[in-house]
Amino acid sequence: MASQRDQVQDALLRDLEAARYAADRAFRQYDAADPENRLVTSELEARWNKALARVGEIEAKIAKHRTVAPQPIPMSASQLVALAGNLRAVWTAPSTDARLKKRIVRTLIHEVVADLDDVASEIVLVIHWVGGVHTELRLPKRCRGQRNATPDDIVEAVRQLVLIANDDVIAGVLNRNGLTTGNGNRWTRERITALRSYRRIPVFRPQIDGFEPWLNLGGAAKLLGVTPKRCAWRPRPARSKALIHCPRVHGSSAVQNSRPQKRVRSLIAPGKTRGTP
Repeated sequence: MASQRDQVQDALLRDLEAARYAADRAFRQYDAADPENRLVTSELEARWNKALARVGEIEAKIAKHRTVAPQPIPMSASQLVALAGNLRAVWTAPSTDARLKKRIVRTLIHEVVADLDDVASEIVLVIHWVGGVHTELRLPKRCRGQRNATPDDIVEAVRQLVLIANDDVIAGVLNRNGLTTGNGNRWTRERITALRSYRRIPVFRPQIDGFEPWLNLGGAAKLLGVTPKRCAWRPRPARSKALIHCPRVHGSSAVQNSRPQKRVRSLIAPGKTRGTP
């Protein structure tokens, strides 16, 4: 807590130094101007006053920072020890974002020293923890020409999912199924976007009129007027590539008036249902 307060104070002092330099520079410009040229002098005087106001604002922030007492951590020593023993659960929790992980790393790790073991073709990492303990990790060195590409089945799954879902939903679906990137990381919206861009997969765009040509299982069941369980039923589960062809759809005014009738078919994978013209 004290180190964080020192960092904030150092940042404020740097801002104050820069503001004082800007105010001094504005004064020199005002002092060097021709007094007869009132238009220029009035503008330079306004800049000088603005710079002085900035200096006063930062000085007030520094004074307030020095008078505010640091807030105590609302946790006991036993709770902190228990949290340290359960660090893996904190790290892997879905609510732990990248910002919190960076704060954890900066708090616990002093430095990481990397070296190469050419004989074993490994990267040797020595972690210097804040408490003084050292941990050595050995990682396989990437060979020349080696690529950690995303598996083809995941790419194909993304091609199918973009028909009914945006990148956020796709990332959640892949994570819930335990699928990772080629580097073993969890999927995020940014990683799905990068994958689509590299593989030239189009982005999901909802239809303006609300009539989606591709449906998930719930949408297909609603359009057919049956239950999702009925729509997902398949007579031959042994065939992994089998498709279930449902009857043509009637009854929707939008379909009858402005759209061709659609045949809805359900993929064997549960929850993936699409309609084709």
